[in-house]
Amino acid sequence: MSERLTLAVQKKGRLAEGGFELLAKAGVKLAWGRDELLRRAENVALDLMLIRDDDIPSFVASGACDYGIVGENVLYEAQARHGRLKGLEVALKLGFARCSLKLAAPKGGAIRTLSDLNGKTVATSYPGLTAQFLKARGVSAEIVEMGGSVEVAPRMGVADAICDLVSSGATLEANGLKAFETVLESEAVLVRRPEPRSAALHDLASLLIERFKGVIASRQTKYILLNAPRDRLDEVRAVLPGADAPTVAAVVGRDDVVAVHAVCTEEVFWTTLERLKAAGARSILVMPIEKMMA
Repeated sequence: MSERLTLAVQKKGRLAEGGFELLAKAGVKLAWGRDELLRRAENVALDLMLIRDDDIPSFVASGACDYGIVGENVLYEAQARHGRLKGLEVALKLGFARCSLKLAAPKGGAIRTLSDLNGKTVATSYPGLTAQFLKARGVSAEIVEMGGSVEVAPRMGVADAICDLVSSGATLEANGLKAFETVLESEAVLVRRPEPRSAALHDLASLLIERFKGVIASRQTKYILLNAPRDRLDEVRAVLPGADAPTVAAVVGRDDVVAVHAVCTEEVFWTTLERLKAAGARSILVMPIEKMMA
């Protein structure tokens, strides 16, 4: 029986949604059965282990899984608290499930900067990362570990400040808190042990990682087609976001106009199109790229 690569994925939530979407776009077809813990790929020697995100670093470090998709916040917190997980390495940043771990305190209160935390208490679900961050900056504060509802701690008198995940900031606002320092910018990552189980599994993992890179690149890339006056071509090229060397071709029956095709690796906003039009570009089309490989 041939070896199969095992990938740990969060059972449900943002990491699960992003992970399944990434696999699908990388061409992995999953068989869906009754087993709530395991999913097998039909066209690749890959098995998915569906578990809690907090358990993924341990599953990978123990060898129960070869790779895992986990948030940096979970990975680095686990490594800060457990020495046996320090050997895990990030194989690839995946670009989804982004959030920030921030320090926050009541608006209008005495705590506005890091130094104001000296001698204070900080409530958090990330005691390892928080303590590590504060110690590295010479701040002495007591960490109050909480399993949830961290944002209510100052209001209930449990702690003077908090360190918690922030996405939109709406939860902080609703609880009268204001962030004043970023501890970590987090996103989903593909994590692994340094040594693969076998050369065959290493090759399979490398193939999948190249596909993942292509999916990530295509997600952040757009294909732009437009017509431009020949005498204003340099002006149009200067506006194209992240375009390296666009393709320029003649337009049938028009010596004064050229067709420009460009792969843009930066965001294309409405303002970008307006600037292109102001530079003389016409018939501007912006299209998504489904697959991409360097």
